Amino acid sequence: MTDLIARREALLGPNVPTFYDDPVHIVRGEGVWLCDAKGRRYLDCYNNVAHLGHCHPRVVEAIARQAAQLNTHSRYLHEGILDYGERLVAKFGHGLSQMLMTCTGSEANDVALRMAQAVTGKTGLIATDNTYHGNTTAVAHLSTRRPPIGGYPPHIRRVPAPDSLAPLGGSPEAQAKAFAANVAQAIEELEQAGHGFAGLMLCPIFANEGMPGLAPGFLDTTVDVVKRAGGLILCDEVQPGFGRLGSHWWGHELLGFAPDLVTLGKPMGNGHPVAAVVARPDVMAAFRNAFGYFNTFAGNPVSCAAANAVLDVIEDEGLVENAEAVGAYALGLLQELRHPLIADVRGLGLFFAIEFARNGLPDGAFCGRVVEAAKDRGILLGRVGRAQHILKMRPPLPFSRENAQMLATTLKDILQEMPA
Repeated sequence: MTDLIARREALLGPNVPTFYDDPVHIVRGEGVWLCDAKGRRYLDCYNNVAHLGHCHPRVVEAIARQAAQLNTHSRYLHEGILDYGERLVAKFGHGLSQMLMTCTGSEANDVALRMAQAVTGKTGLIATDNTYHGNTTAVAHLSTRRPPIGGYPPHIRRVPAPDSLAPLGGSPEAQAKAFAANVAQAIEELEQAGHGFAGLMLCPIFANEGMPGLAPGFLDTTVDVVKRAGGLILCDEVQPGFGRLGSHWWGHELLGFAPDLVTLGKPMGNGHPVAAVVARPDVMAAFRNAFGYFNTFAGNPVSCAAANAVLDVIEDEGLVENAEAVGAYALGLLQELRHPLIADVRGLGLFFAIEFARNGLPDGAFCGRVVEAAKDRGILLGRVGRAQHILKMRPPLPFSRENAQMLATTLKDILQEMPA
């Protein structure tokens, strides 16, 4: 382990992140389990990339079969991208009937920003001040926790994110109106500065903000503000999409609003690097006519085979229904946990959050101790939130009631041993 860490530092440079204070050396995955070099199994309650479970045999087989036949540029004609795309857009409403494929969610979000600018002819963009939308320069300006070199660009505005501990407007009831008012103010600033307003990018459940438990309709007023200003709603479904929420395939369906475009990423290929933007035809046409866009690897036959297999498995194995049923069961178990620092326990399908606070203030240090203790007991968790004080759990969709019991029992034991 020490040798691996030294080699990483020598080759990859400083400040390369790893999970956990004592990183795990993972060598194999199967279903909801990951296995380290010593043969120890870990219940994966964090990695949404393996949407169907690690190394799902049907996805592995689809990738291998297509790779043995053909993998080439999407500027050649091939049925794979069409067969997949037709299935994918059929999962959407609101006129979202065309697709552009990329390799990563970062690329998809970057394209989404350019789509908004192409439609509106303006450059101003808005996101929350506690989010993450990827690694390209454009989306990093929306999401970085560290100010970019030279400061934030003048065409970017970051509005206060919804918060469960300190709700905007002073109360949960006032938060929706306060969020919309902040967006309206940001739009006015962009217009006055001469940039104009192109679009608002958000995750519909505000996953990286800590999934603050917002009810359907929360964004209605904000959507009205954006539409009246002529901007687009850019909906990042990388985390909530493909049925993770159980009751709905997409987060925007749960919140009850119509996006102008949707971006997809990690779970789309169950670990294979494939992503997409799904948009209305008018939005796609504006982008295609304004930019000479192509992507060598996006939409290649192997990527499309992987993504098609993911849809097959979700449907054939009833994983959306499983997310709803097991998610409700798991949330009930988690809500039975007791500790003085638990401020809230919430969940949507197979997406859960436990928020820790001390005297009403976020307690990131305590949350970090819980994550480390869980890893030591064979469960992989993460954390999120402005102060990294929210336990974040996104297990693969085949997660079972037995897995949920293991998670809840382990957390109960950990919390009982950790004084406030």
